[in-house]
Amino acid sequence: MSDLTIGVEHVRATILGVFSEVYTGQTGASAPEMTDATVLLDTGLDSLGFAILVTRLEEELGYDPFSLSSEAYYPQTFGEFVAFYRENAPR
Repeated sequence: MSDLTIGVEHVRATILGVFSEVYTGQTGASAPEMTDATVLLDTGLDSLGFAILVTRLEEELGYDPFSLSSEAYYPQTFGEFVAFYRENAPR
């Protein structure tokens, strides 16, 4: 397995884990199953929850792709969210 593949799986697993923690903390319920097609607005996490998620991911991964990206981008699905983190990771 290449380093890139390991990195991709690490980013995805980290996002899933942090999302689950934030979701449970915000709603008191278990996080929904997340697939690449899951629409973020349909997860039940509100804007404050997403702000907390991005802050926690910066702590865990060491970067914030929304700050690093030169263009404003708003991922709509979980797959787009993960891809945005992978594509904007510091090299």
